[in-house]
Amino acid sequence: MSDPFPRLEDLRAGGKRQLARVLTRLETDSGDPATAAFLDAVAAEPAGQVLGLTGPPGVGKSSLTDALIRALRIQGLRVGVLAIDPSSAVTGGALLGDRTRLQTDPSDEGVFVRSMAARDRLGGLSDEAVAAIAVLRAVCDRLIVETVGIGQSEGDLKQAVDTVVLCIQPGSGDSLQFMKAGIMELPDIVAVTKADMGMLARRAASDVKGALSLGRAAQAGWQVPVCEVSAQSGDGLDTLLAHLERHSAYLADAGILAAQRRHQHAAWFKDMVRTRYGQAGLLLATADSATPWLDEAETAPFSSFFGFSRQMDDLLAGAEPTASGSD
Repeated sequence: MSDPFPRLEDLRAGGKRQLARVLTRLETDSGDPATAAFLDAVAAEPAGQVLGLTGPPGVGKSSLTDALIRALRIQGLRVGVLAIDPSSAVTGGALLGDRTRLQTDPSDEGVFVRSMAARDRLGGLSDEAVAAIAVLRAVCDRLIVETVGIGQSEGDLKQAVDTVVLCIQPGSGDSLQFMKAGIMELPDIVAVTKADMGMLARRAASDVKGALSLGRAAQAGWQVPVCEVSAQSGDGLDTLLAHLERHSAYLADAGILAAQRRHQHAAWFKDMVRTRYGQAGLLLATADSATPWLDEAETAPFSSFFGFSRQMDDLLAGAEPTASGSD
């Protein structure tokens, strides 16, 4: 029998080694009811703002993450970084290894970096990554989730973070592609990286503002800002940090954050069901009149999935279904 998971207060007070062990155990014991109960407990106690950084390869996300870590540590905040990499078709491991490109101090207990493979998600978030987000946002003051933006990941990211920052590189033609793909509907903030490129950066910022005006209806009380930032020189970093704080305050003051996270929990449940049982499984989950799985998932996504998967596995095995419910 496995040892019990640590209490959340002990995990917050503990070091990086304990946190790393917990995240590893989440991957190895993902089908255990104790794991589901632990994840629901920490998901209900989000302490920090979750920032999602996305954009095409080479745009400078790792450099920007580095700069953000330094700035946030100066403020005395505990920072977590979850770098999601595309997976090898052969081994399933991470291909790019963003963690190796971050210049962090290994002895700094206030910074925790974890690199995870996207598994079978094309640049998106695996079930293991979602579980890691639930834990890290309960432990850290700020959590940065970095993904490779190749279409699907921006949508996945929206269902897991509080604030999506889309990174665009000057002179790359990204703004035109995003207008065509509808990506501009997703970010809360747009950062034009490598602002030290001068005129090219200003032109890219202007193009993006035009794309936003054409492709997205403004949220009540929030207009997506576009900022130019250079991770190398630090220019524009304070502006980006101010936008992040402003968006966090907007979500809290407008009463959006709590509802957004409940919606995210339900989306996590639906994605886990769809991944394991396909669209037919999702239809069964939403049509089950005996158990309102989606309603339960808003507050207990992991236990809800454990209960639903136990019922589904019984049905598929031809056995009498286990009693419905997440407990």
